[in-house]
Amino acid sequence: MKMKRKMAAALSAVVAVSAFSMIPAFAADLMNPPVVEVEQGQLRGVMDGDVYSFLGVPYAYVPERFALPQDPESWEGIRNAQAFGPICPIPDQTSVGDDELVWPHRYWIQNENCQVLNIWSKDINPETKKPVLVYIHGGGYNNGSSIEGVAHDGRNLTEYGDVVTVSINHRLNVLGYLDLSSYGGEFENACNLGDADMVQALKWVYENIDSFGGDPENITIMGQSGGGRKVQSMLHYEENAGIVKQAVVQSSSALSLLDKETATLVAEQTLENLGLDESTISEIKAVDYKDLITAAVDAQNTVGEELGTSVKWQPVENEGVISETYCDWASDVPMIVGSVLTEQTSSFRVGDGRKNEWTEEEVLANLTEKYGDKAQDIADAFAEAYPDKKVADAFFYGASHRENVKKVALEKSESGTAPVYTFMFTYETPVNGGITAFHCNDIIYFLHNVEIPIITKATGGEGNLDALALQDTMANALLSFMKTGNPSTEELPWEAFTAETPTS
Repeated sequence: MKMKRKMAAALSAVVAVSAFSMIPAFAADLMNPPVVEVEQGQLRGVMDGDVYSFLGVPYAYVPERFALPQDPESWEGIRNAQAFGPICPIPDQTSVGDDELVWPHRYWIQNENCQVLNIWSKDINPETKKPVLVYIHGGGYNNGSSIEGVAHDGRNLTEYGDVVTVSINHRLNVLGYLDLSSYGGEFENACNLGDADMVQALKWVYENIDSFGGDPENITIMGQSGGGRKVQSMLHYEENAGIVKQAVVQSSSALSLLDKETATLVAEQTLENLGLDESTISEIKAVDYKDLITAAVDAQNTVGEELGTSVKWQPVENEGVISETYCDWASDVPMIVGSVLTEQTSSFRVGDGRKNEWTEEEVLANLTEKYGDKAQDIADAFAEAYPDKKVADAFFYGASHRENVKKVALEKSESGTAPVYTFMFTYETPVNGGITAFHCNDIIYFLHNVEIPIITKATGGEGNLDALALQDTMANALLSFMKTGNPSTEELPWEAFTAETPTS
């Protein structure tokens, strides 16, 4: 009987060894996933090719709704960081975006405990000190997440440029920007909690990124649209002094703060809509999120109608916490700020889809419809400014965003001595007869993500050598900026913006 057991054990061992010997090399990496040590404990990541990925890493602990973020709690043993963590709850999405083909989305598990980040690195030796990029997503202050745009993924930039890439989630909308601080007590700090999350995330990155091979003394923050405003806001917090070394702002308006009086009116109306008042305000912590966001948005609309303005989620004036101007330390932070040619008025949103087939008569007729008697002057000016584009593209031009670029660049250049660089992204996607550069479009190329399969289709297919070359050019400029504070490369020289010589 004992002999049979020994033979069975020996046979099992042979089978196990044979099976393991058949595992391909790439699978062996999955058999032995990477483990790193951070202040709170050990994290188990996953290998994605030659890139270490650590996903859904907690950077904060929030004990209850409307509380300030705290350092994350420690854990025993090894914590898995192999899947994206939850995103902040957002208003219900009820339709498919008209940009879905060219800007594919991902939607994910929503949870108010959304203070997580994702990290990609090629080298987890703490001594390697690679430049670090922290990417902050757009969607205004209302929606979005670090993974909503497929192109937000940081793996490919990390692989291409040998840098550490980080993306973060934070509180949004009513959870992050309903100002209840006027009620004091347990709500004394309930103002701009989404910003507080981002400040905490940068603190965590600074204190722990060396465990992932990153250099805590060389952190660049980058964001697009609402993320661009968040990048600007991070330069208004003293807590980020010594953490942020470079900043990139894409397709963003200048940062503005909601006045305290309006924010207080919205809070009061929200409570009234929920049947609460100052004596019962604590109950707001347990209100179902859908009921809470509905009450708050209705309050914004009511207050907006009374004041004759539009009230949206944004940071609120908060004396002593967020400065109204850039902090003194931000004067030493170089910035890139830019937009894309047609932003929200791209040819997949407006026009008849035939813009590359328009005759000269049709071009002039469409420009006249939009610009009136200035049509010919605008056509001539556009042709001079963009000799490589078709005059028809002037019909789709996103002028307001370009004015925002100048405003942000001028404000930053006048606030200190660090250089500011501007850009205009004009590449036309060879899909659906030609799609002019649209809002979010440049993210794909800066983060070197053309070769993600679903994006490859969205950028013109595998044979589109122009798209492949463009992502190299743009990623190289970003990498140069991360390393030196100057985006210039041999291929793409880049002069700084000044009030005297505005390069936009």
